[in-house]
Amino acid sequence: MRIIYPFAALTLVLASACAVLAQDDSLAREVLAKERQELDCLKSGDYDQFASLLADDAVFVDAHGSAFKETVVNNTREFRLQDYTIENPQFVRVSKDSFMLTYKITESGVSHGHVFSTTVYVSALWAKRDGKWRCLFSQETAAH
Repeated sequence: MRIIYPFAALTLVLASACAVLAQDDSLAREVLAKERQELDCLKSGDYDQFASLLADDAVFVDAHGSAFKETVVNNTREFRLQDYTIENPQFVRVSKDSFMLTYKITESGVSHGHVFSTTVYVSALWAKRDGKWRCLFSQETAAH
């Protein structure tokens, strides 16, 4: 009988771990879908929906420095994606309701009247607030 109890305990621990991993995987897919939704807004020109996906206190960092939500939303009105490809998305759970997403993106479009094509690495922090996923932070680093 003693052999069965440790086996049962191990089975319970493994089942619990699998449930947590499945939940993390499901939430990570939700976060990636929100990141794609953000990018699709920049393709379609739906800047109001784009803004609704950002936390009011969001901060963004790129080669030009850092900016808050209002500045980013205003600047994106002169930005239109034509195409993008996300590669190698990875997730780190930060808390019960937040994930850090990293990936490589190759994108093309028009920014402030200039055609562009670039590849960058992206880090984005997403958190669930009032039942909705919001982007709190994003950073882009040029790929070489």
